[in-house]
Amino acid sequence: MTAEAWAFVVFSGGMLAFMGIGMPMAFALVLTGAGMAYVLEFWDTQLLAQNLVAGVDSFPLLAVPFFILAGELMNAGGISRRIIEMARAWVGHIRGGLGFVTIGAAIMMASMSGSALADTAALATILLPMMRQHGYPMNSSAGLMAAGGIIAPIIPPSMPFVIYGVTTNTSISALFLSGIAPGLMMGAGLIIAWKLQLKKFDVATDAPLPLSGRLRATAKAFWALLMPLIIIGGMKSGVFTPTEAAVVAAAYALFIAFFVHRELTLGEFHQVLVRAARTTAIVMFLCAGAQVASYMVTLADLPTTLTGWLGPMVEHPRVLMAVMMLVLVLIGTALDLTPTILIFAPVMLPIAVKAGIDPVYFGLMFVLNGAIGLITPPVGTVLNVVAGVGRLQLHQVIRGVNPFLVTYAAILVLLVVFPQLVTAPVAWMR
Repeated sequence: MTAEAWAFVVFSGGMLAFMGIGMPMAFALVLTGAGMAYVLEFWDTQLLAQNLVAGVDSFPLLAVPFFILAGELMNAGGISRRIIEMARAWVGHIRGGLGFVTIGAAIMMASMSGSALADTAALATILLPMMRQHGYPMNSSAGLMAAGGIIAPIIPPSMPFVIYGVTTNTSISALFLSGIAPGLMMGAGLIIAWKLQLKKFDVATDAPLPLSGRLRATAKAFWALLMPLIIIGGMKSGVFTPTEAAVVAAAYALFIAFFVHRELTLGEFHQVLVRAARTTAIVMFLCAGAQVASYMVTLADLPTTLTGWLGPMVEHPRVLMAVMMLVLVLIGTALDLTPTILIFAPVMLPIAVKAGIDPVYFGLMFVLNGAIGLITPPVGTVLNVVAGVGRLQLHQVIRGVNPFLVTYAAILVLLVVFPQLVTAPVAWMR
């Protein structure tokens, strides 16, 4: 076999082997890249070190730690809780109302933090005990929490869009705009799926609040509701870039938590910083490791090999898109969203562009597919978060999320068949 063929064997076989033994993905990427360098006779420890540094030496990636910090501050500073209380005041009295509260809160919180894990943890911590108290079945409730949490990577500001944009050199602002319509479609799909689920439930509802009570809850959430307007409005008007928007989001959340809500103490702030730093370290190490593997993938010319395999489909963009989505669905069952973006986006995007597929549309579909993978077993990171917070068995959450997975699959198919649902709103907003 040629050196390039050996490199492909090392890449695919190495990743499967390292994942099989449970090695952290960042280390697997570095070792796989090192193995490819050896078989390509390109072994140079200095080059490997340079690529590790290059993987995180990016100004747009500064958005990642600040969006993570903003999400942690929202949860610790009472911003997330006030959003949920407002949603409950308006729709909590409807039959199955806590489910609609979950969906509404998930959409609003998604427009602030961009982190699926942070949003899911907040939703599950506050709402699951309420749903248990009102007699909601825990499997369906937990499944709805998980499904609502993954709206965060789609509605701007989105941390995965930042990572995708940096990795593929795609406009992050355009990616943010592309997520608005699909994110709202996901929310609408969850409402329909939840209504169908309600036929099997016999649950208690809250007493309806008078208009004054609803307005009071809305007033308490005023500062929280102002946050997405500042972030999205600032980016749309050109006042600040997506990277700067992350800093604004974190600074705003810090100000509200300390000086307006006054729910964050210095001791709790220290814990917030520690949690944000740990999460940031994981993401950045993944970016560094992926750069090593990506560089070697480029040297081995694997994108050209993949293009040869998919060549007959280049003339049929929708067929190619459908095949790529199926491949990503399979990948999503085994890989988390961030490594999926870092490993496969640079390989797949050139093929999509060659077929005439809009790169922003492809980026949205790629991230959407990867987000769905967060609630797809066996890995399903978000499923594990809900199970841990709610003290449930993982199989309960998996059973509860299945109807919502079907809903998201239908939305994915719809967007493959009608790409204008993404491209037309982006063109109008730009």
